[in-house]
Amino acid sequence: MAGLASAIRLQAMGVSVTVYEQNSYPGGKLTSIELGGYRFDAGPSLFTLPELVLELFRAAGKDPVGRFAYKRKEIGCHYFYPDGTFLRAFTDPEQLGAEVERVLAVPAEKVQHYLKHAQSVFELVGRIFLEKPLNRWGTWLTSGVARAMLHVGQFDLGSTLHQTNLRRLGEPRLVQYFDRMATYNGSSPYRAPGILAVIPHLEHNIGTFVPEGGMIAITRSLFALAEELGVHFEFEAPVSRILVESGKAVGVEVHGERILSDCVLCNMDVVPAYRRLLPDQPAPDRILEQERSSSAVIFYWGVRKRFPKLELHNIFFAADYPAEFHAIFEQGDISRDPTIYLNATVKDVPEDAPSGCENWFVMVNAPANTGQDWDALVARLRSDVLAKLEHHLGESVELQLEIEQILDPRSIEQRTSSYQGALYGASSNSKWSAFLRHPNASRQIRNLYFCGGSVHPGGGIPLCLNSAKIATELIREDHDL
Repeated sequence: MAGLASAIRLQAMGVSVTVYEQNSYPGGKLTSIELGGYRFDAGPSLFTLPELVLELFRAAGKDPVGRFAYKRKEIGCHYFYPDGTFLRAFTDPEQLGAEVERVLAVPAEKVQHYLKHAQSVFELVGRIFLEKPLNRWGTWLTSGVARAMLHVGQFDLGSTLHQTNLRRLGEPRLVQYFDRMATYNGSSPYRAPGILAVIPHLEHNIGTFVPEGGMIAITRSLFALAEELGVHFEFEAPVSRILVESGKAVGVEVHGERILSDCVLCNMDVVPAYRRLLPDQPAPDRILEQERSSSAVIFYWGVRKRFPKLELHNIFFAADYPAEFHAIFEQGDISRDPTIYLNATVKDVPEDAPSGCENWFVMVNAPANTGQDWDALVARLRSDVLAKLEHHLGESVELQLEIEQILDPRSIEQRTSSYQGALYGASSNSKWSAFLRHPNASRQIRNLYFCGGSVHPGGGIPLCLNSAKIATELIREDHDL
């Protein structure tokens, strides 16, 4: 996503752009799988901040109408708790508050106050941390930073997200609901800073959306836009080296050929980028050796049945949430009672599955790949996931399975070059994590820039699109475009 967005922005600036992609398709993690009449979105499945996609069309001088369409979801997710509690997570704050009051007996005003606070913090710091380079003095010498510093006490930097939620919300099931937001950047709510409590602002105050045609429509529309602008794409063309001469990036090597350029924008995970593409250059080891974010095990299941209990997004919570994250980040393991995310795009895109059937993208958070016995882990996990889903849904799932494909941290790393299969680069399990991510411009090598989920501001579609905006604005500034 960051590579596509960067190509569009640069080409719109009048720069001649060539994209070298190791895969045979665009989009990176945001691609699509078709199996026996079932279609699955292979990567990110939650869509927030559609404005960032529309902004790319406007930057290119194009009208998105007829090119990219989406709708707002009324219900963001169905939540299934171990004690049998069932919660519909309405995206509207007032509706969510009413549902929480009805189901969890927590006053609606408490939820609405929580979301208003998230909005105020986002408005104070969101534009700074998500849309500006943190390693340029110009970012810090602004009135916005001064205003944010006056309210720094509201940011909960001294507590974890769980501690923040426990203090503000109290009710254990509601705390677990908002603790889950840490997984949106592959972190643990018991270690990540309380400032991540801003994340629900995106989902509830702004909204959760679904593109017409599924998430793959984002990739397809942006790829078509890039080609229309004149961006040249070379697929199955892995870069083997970034060429550096006299401290300056001067091009890349692809299939043994030296290709020269005025600058290089690297969308590869920053760890293999340094280790494989820049082996002779000094590497920022402190940044590269940070703890990785979580990875995932994903089951793509074609199911010969419709399940009315399910929505587009569904969560089946673990009974012992702290133990789940302890297993992931401290033991490099997966809990025997994991939280399960189930995405069924057929709920909004009927053609994604045969009539009377559903396409299930079933994901469990997993540790990064450090050499675990994944064959044994995945086999055990498959059994645990099926048992848990059958318990909540009240009938056998395995007997309804028609299609199956499995993705684990090894295959994620192989397909996307994400170091150790981590989905979001470095974890955010530190209050300083935002400042420790690799910047969008190299400090040592001139004309070398970085975008994507492993660098500032982080992983996930919105942050990747913002990384493209930051990196291309730095190129514009540095090259007087």
